[in-house]
Amino acid sequence: MKITFLGHSGFLLESQKGRIAIDPLLTGNPHPTLSPEEIKADLILITHGHGDHMSDAAILAKLSGGLVVSNYEIANYHNEALGINSHALHLGGSYNFGWVKVKMTPALHGSSMNLYPAVYMGNPGGFLLFLDGLTIYHAGDTGLFGDMELIGRRHPIDLALLPIGDNFTMGPEDALEAVKLLKPKRVIPMHYNTWEIIAQEPAEFKTMVEKETPAKTIILKPGESMTI
Repeated sequence: MKITFLGHSGFLLESQKGRIAIDPLLTGNPHPTLSPEEIKADLILITHGHGDHMSDAAILAKLSGGLVVSNYEIANYHNEALGINSHALHLGGSYNFGWVKVKMTPALHGSSMNLYPAVYMGNPGGFLLFLDGLTIYHAGDTGLFGDMELIGRRHPIDLALLPIGDNFTMGPEDALEAVKLLKPKRVIPMHYNTWEIIAQEPAEFKTMVEKETPAKTIILKPGESMTI
């Protein structure tokens, strides 16, 4: 499986069975990588309703014909307001799409569209992906919470995608504790250095994780890829 970091919290997962985009922030990204026109995705996963995670999903779905997968409120918004095919999940629920099973997990965050007044877009979440014999966990925007241990115990994780930016999500120290709870084999940090307010040094996070846990930490620059 090829995994490309799209910047911020966005990833593109490419398998022989299909392609999955998660939280693509493309047109509004100060460190742009691929454009929506360059991405073909069968599934577009959205963790929550904030613009830095949801804003490019609709155009990506229209260009690629992909199915939007998110919580009930976000899925319904894309289907009813935008005419985009969607599949609704909710926290703790899973669905087998035939070539990938997707399970929605809790996250400690908010979820609303950037309108005034704000429009409620359901509970924020993360995703577990079961694909090609691998289990991949995208935590979404979240603070540290104790049930990460339960997630890791129930579903041994090959790769965890974890925010480290602080201010809006976990910072590096709490993300280190998340690694200890989740016990993944590999970790990729995300949601940092997009803007100054979430500036972090990922090499310091890598040093902490590999000193205190068995997990290997992979730092990807926006646009870079790895294969597992």
